Amino acid sequence: MELTFRRVGADALLVRAPDGEGVAALYAALLARRDELPAITEIVPAARTVLLDGLADPVLTRQRLAGWELPPHPPADGPLVELPTVYDGADLAEVAGRWGCSEEAAVRLHSSVEYRVAFCGFAPGFGYLTGLPDDHQVPRRATPRSSVPAGSVALAGPYTGVYPRSSPGGWQLLGRTGVRLWDTDRTQAALLAPGVRVRFVPVAPAAVAAG
Repeated sequence: MELTFRRVGADALLVRAPDGEGVAALYAALLARRDELPAITEIVPAARTVLLDGLADPVLTRQRLAGWELPPHPPADGPLVELPTVYDGADLAEVAGRWGCSEEAAVRLHSSVEYRVAFCGFAPGFGYLTGLPDDHQVPRRATPRSSVPAGSVALAGPYTGVYPRSSPGGWQLLGRTGVRLWDTDRTQAALLAPGVRVRFVPVAPAAVAAG
């Protein structure tokens, strides 16, 4: 896997991978082999890059990373989070139409996939989940909604996501979950972190409390 590097300030590196799978593989390797590198304060994955911040020695870090052999795909060994989901979203029928199937089949397809948190952003607790087949990508809405309820399960492009709080949004809404994605009373406030595996489990509306 070919990596490219860019210095960011005095003590950070931005490492670019060929694609999202490459980013996930690099991130997993960084966590597993961190002790082979000079001290790193923070590792932040994004769609095509990983930011290494607070580096004790950026030059040596780059040299060592350039010599790493990385697998083409990330290991599927992150913790698994299951999200009980009511599939009654406002855009479910439209998404099913784009997929050329019934709403019931769309629910089966979406809930049959094991997703992986590629990176986080947009809002605290929001994870960008990969795993949906490439031919089932859907575009964002032409006109974003002014308010999307917390817990909404949605699609945009190659990603599935869950809104951790009410906010404007242009993703296609499939359903909702009552699981709290961001809770400052937990030891780790964000339920979804890079590398975490996620499954959406279809349930009846009575099984999901307000988020």
